[in-house]
Amino acid sequence: MSLISLTSPGSHGSDSHTWALVLAGGEGTRLRQLTTTHGGTPIPKQYCSLIGGHTLLEEAITRAEGVVPRERVCSIVAHQHRQWWSTLLAEHSSRNIIVQPRGRGTGIGILYSVLHIAARDPHARILVVPADHHVRDEPTLRQGLRAALKRVERQADRPVLVGLEPERIDPELGYILPGRLDPSGVQTVTRFIEKPDASQAGALIGDGGLWNTFILASSVEALLSLFMIRYAPIALEMQVLVSHALNSGSVGGAWASLVDLYERLPTLDFSRDLLEGNESKLHVLPVPECGWSDLGTPGRVAETLKRLPPEHVSRVRRRRAPFLDLAAQHALYMRHSESSSAAPG
Repeated sequence: MSLISLTSPGSHGSDSHTWALVLAGGEGTRLRQLTTTHGGTPIPKQYCSLIGGHTLLEEAITRAEGVVPRERVCSIVAHQHRQWWSTLLAEHSSRNIIVQPRGRGTGIGILYSVLHIAARDPHARILVVPADHHVRDEPTLRQGLRAALKRVERQADRPVLVGLEPERIDPELGYILPGRLDPSGVQTVTRFIEKPDASQAGALIGDGGLWNTFILASSVEALLSLFMIRYAPIALEMQVLVSHALNSGSVGGAWASLVDLYERLPTLDFSRDLLEGNESKLHVLPVPECGWSDLGTPGRVAETLKRLPPEHVSRVRRRRAPFLDLAAQHALYMRHSESSSAAPG
């Protein structure tokens, strides 16, 4: 039995098979210093805004809709975050809101989502977009996203990672070291380097290293093949469950079985557990600098805020709670840090 039977070989060459998957199921624990309310409730960063405007999730959906029709933009969310996503996604089709019982890492989240999309469109080409990024120059990134999808349309057997030309040395990010360049502008992947020290990061950049954005485009077939290499029993069991739920017309009807499955699943990180070691099966597309940040730490939030042009800040429409404003939270965090350091020991 094989998941690959979901698809048939060859290119189907139509935009009607282009989908986007927005990853919005994470907890954002590294940023909890900024994303915890006065009452002590942590809000995952995708449900916060950078400077009081749209949330990072909304920005990611808009980013996806810039290259994929709205009716084929799906979001994967966590059941325990319903109080936030039910409001933000109220106008989206319920078929495009994929709910997990709990977080089991990006690997499981992508597998569950891809199986949902594959059941609806076995020839799908999927753009995977994390929901916790800020991008200053969206048109530049959008051009890269379109190019990645076009590459997958021409060659469906290899996922294409979007790698950004680094703006500076940043030892807190992951890097992709590209290899051979082909005429279409994509490169092979030589290796992944996660959070190198500053000296190693500088050397990687000198060798053409790219920031790993965790944005990728892939055919359903190529993505599921990665799971079948190492995690075939998990993938096959989940396929049976998803197929049963969708054929019965109710994911809710299979919810108890899904909860049971998630209780037994390991936590899988897509980069570490699926991509690393499979470099020969991947391509990377270099994209020029575009003011990208994953807002992973208070320091990265501060750096992003410092680089925002004044005209960007002035046109943002402020919103009220429950959506936290990371800029305001960071200002409070800095004042607290300064007052703590000034207090007598």
